[in-house]
Amino acid sequence: CYLLFQALRQISQRTISTASRRQLENRVPELQKHFQEDNGLPVHLKGGAKDSLIYRTTAGLTVCGTIYALYYLLVSSMPKKPN
Repeated sequence: CYLLFQALRQISQRTISTASRRQLENRVPELQKHFQEDNGLPVHLKGGAKDSLIYRTTAGLTVCGTIYALYYLLVSSMPKKPN
């Protein structure tokens, strides 16, 4: 059992240590420049169409949730009708 454990440990270490690491380029300065640019857009919409879609979806869900909550508040405040 000990030999099996040792063999598995060596294989796992070898696999992890020889895995090629992908070099990622640092895009932070580029993104900082893009988001700090004064183009009249609020920062939460500077990401493009995806940000706009997320913003509008969130705003729509907020409005629908508020209407839903107010409706059920109104319904629950009405007295029950006797049958």
